[in-house]
Parts: sequence; structure tokens; C-alpha cells
Amino acid sequence: MAPADPKTVLHRTLDEARDALLWKLDGLGEYDARRPLTPTGTNLLGLVKHLTGVEFGYFGEPFGRPARRLPAWLVPGAEDSTAEENVDMWAKETETRQQILDDYRAARAHADATIAALPLDAAGRVEPWPPDRRDVTLHEMLVLAIAETHRHAGHADIVRELVDGSVGRLPDDPASPRTRSELQAHWDRVHFAAERADHPV
Repeated sequence: MAPADPKTVLHRTLDEARDALLWKLDGLGEYDARRPLTPTGTNLLGLVKHLTGVEFGYFGEPFGRPARRLPAWLVPGAEDSTAEENVDMWAKETETRQQILDDYRAARAHADATIAALPLDAAGRVEPWPPDRRDVTLHEMLVLAIAETHRHAGHADIVRELVDGSVGRLPDDPASPRTRSELQAHWDRVHFAAERADHPV
């Protein structure tokens, strides 16, 4: 079997993180999908909103492919625009989960169209970025999107675990512990090692 071409591998890697992120919302009520679980306010729907901006921002204007419609919070001067602090990192009570997910899927589809249409060496330009980083290629933006999405999917892993103990990248992840007792046994091992390291015998 011939190896997959580099763009296919990169795109597949991005898709894996996208899917893992969305799975973290499955089965949750509105409160748990929105509530902050860290001192900095990290929450699941906020992570999805943030990555919506990443996908539109990385694969739209830089390559002369602006989206036909952007969420209001991404439009400068709009009522819910990015002028409000950290608007991309949390869900307002007036924003529905479906709306946020639909925006993410639209951003993903727009990015996919750009990725499909252009070669990896296609030149782009991100005007707001510093001059030494402003000129980019599709390859660079794919790598950046993969890093950003996997990073925030990891945040979502932890937030979801704090909500109800669910772990793993996807429901059938073979690396995930299977039972509460296995999780507790592992926690006990880690905690015991930490205590011994802090107070050697």
C-alpha cells in the first residue's frame, strides 16, 4: 500500500483532534457544557468557540478565501464582536449550544475547502501578525491548526474529566481506563509516589 501524501496525513491529524473535541460535549447538559472548571475560566463550549475563530482565521482571509458568513463575535464592530474581552472563550446565555456547534462546523467546512483547493506550498499572508511571521504557507497553517486544536482538545479532556469522570479521546479509546476502581488505583499510585518524593523515607 502506498503511503498517504503529506497533506492527507496532516488533514487526518487535524480531523482527529476536531472529532475528539466535539465528543467531549456528548451527553452534557447546558450548565456542564458552559461552566468554568479552572481558575482561568476554561469551559467546553468556550474551547469550541475559540477554535471556530482559529479555523476561520487560519484558512480564510490569509489565502484570499473569506467566509461568506462569520459569527457575530468575529465581526469587528458587531454587537457581540471580539471587542469584548475573551468573547471567544465562553458562551453567553444568549448563545445556544447548537449555534456554537453550527459555527464550528461551518468553520471546519470552510477550512476543509481551502485545504482541498490549495497545495501545501500555497502562499498566504496574515496581516495582523508580526512582520517576520506574516507570510505563511498552507503547510505552516495546517501545522499551527493541528497544534492549536490538539492543545485545546487536551484541555477539553481535563475539563470533561472534572465534570463527570469521562476520559479518552473517543468513546472506544483502548487506552482509557475501563472502571472506576482502575482509575482510583492509578490515582492512588500517583499520589503515593508524589508523597514519597516529597517526604523521602
